[in-house]
Amino acid sequence: MTVLMQAHDVVRHYKVGGGLFGTPGTVKAVDGVSFSLLAGKTLAVVGESGCGKSTLARVATLLEPPTAGELTIDGAATAGVDADTRRKLRLSVQMVFQNPYGSLNPRKTVGATLMEPLEINQRGDAAARAQAAREMMAQVGLRDDQWGRYPHMFSGGQRQRIAIARALMLNPRVVVADEPVSALDVSIQAQVLNLLMDLQERLGLAYLFISHDLSVVRHIADEVMVMYCGRPVEQAAKADLFAQPRHPYTRMLLAATPSVDPARRQLQVSIKGELPSPLNPPPGCAFASRCAHATARCTAERPDPRPLDGHMVACHHAESIG
Repeated sequence: MTVLMQAHDVVRHYKVGGGLFGTPGTVKAVDGVSFSLLAGKTLAVVGESGCGKSTLARVATLLEPPTAGELTIDGAATAGVDADTRRKLRLSVQMVFQNPYGSLNPRKTVGATLMEPLEINQRGDAAARAQAAREMMAQVGLRDDQWGRYPHMFSGGQRQRIAIARALMLNPRVVVADEPVSALDVSIQAQVLNLLMDLQERLGLAYLFISHDLSVVRHIADEVMVMYCGRPVEQAAKADLFAQPRHPYTRMLLAATPSVDPARRQLQVSIKGELPSPLNPPPGCAFASRCAHATARCTAERPDPRPLDGHMVACHHAESIG
């Protein structure tokens, strides 16, 4: 199966000023992420707010360059390329944003919104662009008589369908979806997720799906990567990760997710404290201060991801936890 996007030890740091008397620092938003994204598959990235998910999404869509590491799109390196090559690479990766109320221009009709990417990239004449836009509307479940309407005339679910259609107008191979259903009602979430899965099957798309909601991830993902404090702590096929999580942080996330499964409701995980600051992460395992299994080794030595029963897990004591 074709690898459409690959990240190897990708890092994204931000320099921040310390104010008048403070010391400048570095925010380690993403601090060493590796993954491979296959055609027709969905890699979900989950974790608490502040773990680096959205920053990873911006790097994956080439909106921001990585501070270090390597990101390739369809085998082509993205680092050190000229502006024209970077622009061409961006055509292969499009993004669906979280807020359907803020991601659309209120002054543009649906038709104008969908034709805009084609106009910017000089694809076809006006008639061809309009035809392509109308065909895309049909693919995402919008009616032809909605062509001339403005965003305020649509519901949240319909607006997100418009946003998805706009992302697909340039025929990308990878779609990065940053919390695409979190602003929608639960019933509408299911409709949009089903639409994304249907489009993936028909068009062979690969999704990098950013979410904090494990119930959504369980519905759409093929593989799941759990991030904590800018680093992946566990990665596995969806079925394996939900059946037997090997990292204590993954177990915490699953225990905090409402479930009708009695066995899952009985999963109790003792957690204390809060997510460490990415401006001053601890020297060892970032999760050590909240983990019931932490030892002196955890606070002194940062664990690197390693294979364990089909999982990649960054924990010194994963064998005794699963």
